[in-house]
Amino acid sequence: MDGGSESHSTLWSRLGKLFSRRDDEEFLEKAILEARAEGTVAAEEESMLLSILRFNDMQVQDIMIPRTDIHCISEEATLADVARTIVESGHSRIPVYKETRDNIVGIAHARDLLRYLLDPSAQAHPAQNVMRDPFFVPETKGVRDLLQEFRSRKLHIAIVLDEYGGTSGLVTIEDVIEEIVGDIEDEHDAPKEQDIRILGDAHFELTGRAFLEDLQELDIILESDEVDTIGGYLSMLAGHVPVSGENFIIPPWRFLVEEADAKTIRRITVTPAEPDEEQASPL
Repeated sequence: MDGGSESHSTLWSRLGKLFSRRDDEEFLEKAILEARAEGTVAAEEESMLLSILRFNDMQVQDIMIPRTDIHCISEEATLADVARTIVESGHSRIPVYKETRDNIVGIAHARDLLRYLLDPSAQAHPAQNVMRDPFFVPETKGVRDLLQEFRSRKLHIAIVLDEYGGTSGLVTIEDVIEEIVGDIEDEHDAPKEQDIRILGDAHFELTGRAFLEDLQELDIILESDEVDTIGGYLSMLAGHVPVSGENFIIPPWRFLVEEADAKTIRRITVTPAEPDEEQASPL
């Protein structure tokens, strides 16, 4: 091993020890930046290490998959239904609920289905025959602590609970790792819908998940201390979840809800408001 490799190994060993200490972040960040300047750490390694530092301020609710986007199945569904959901979703672990999604009672693993699917008569058995106990975590749990629990428990998935004990979302070890290395995609991942699409000059299409902060780059300035997304903003403005076809004039823009369900806004188009619309707007 050459001297450079030894130096590189020593640095990583030192950083590994420091990451376990919560009072060394300022020193650690300085060490990472200095190592990058000296060429000991590559640019992509620097980015990954600095991402880990953010874990101290990051909570599970910041990275979880919202409840409305979770693929799950009733405990009364058959094993054939579970297998079909696994194939269609591309996920190897599917939450199982009793009566409503607020009551997750288990996790169905693809590999646990194999011996049942070899027996045609067993395919009609209920999902509860194969589900494992779920691992629950609160929204406010620190991401660093969650990663340690995933490692110690040898788990890959957790159900996130809100303050009332209802299902808030789902988080996987992949979600945590992606905060360090960026998006991880495999052959089962469907192409992700863009939250912001430019349709033409001053014409945009947004999903309800588009962040208000990101819209500022389009000169769409919306500020709120209560919500972070355009879907949340319009819902707050209306006092309810807007329905498809509902319009909002927020000068100088016109927001049209193109698609929504009972819980969320899915798609919005944004165009410049007409002068008479701006005058009529109470905003």
